Amino acid sequence: MALSALGWVLGDESRASRLLALTGLTPDELREGLGDPALLGAVLDFLCSHEPDLVAAADALGVTPQDLAGARERLNP
Repeated sequence: MALSALGWVLGDESRASRLLALTGLTPDELREGLGDPALLGAVLDFLCSHEPDLVAAADALGVTPQDLAGARERLNP
């Protein structure tokens, strides 16, 4: 689910830029960390910190915002 959420974030240039700016990640670090639970948790943290994005991502992915927040909790215990 977190990888799908990342794909959704990266589908919008301004949202992707905001993710990189807020997380301090570079595009290379993002690519290299796709299997890292901490990085995927950071993507979900990014979405959960901005409710409009969280709701829009959940809608696009066919899940509830609570599902995304729950996935974040599982990645960031």
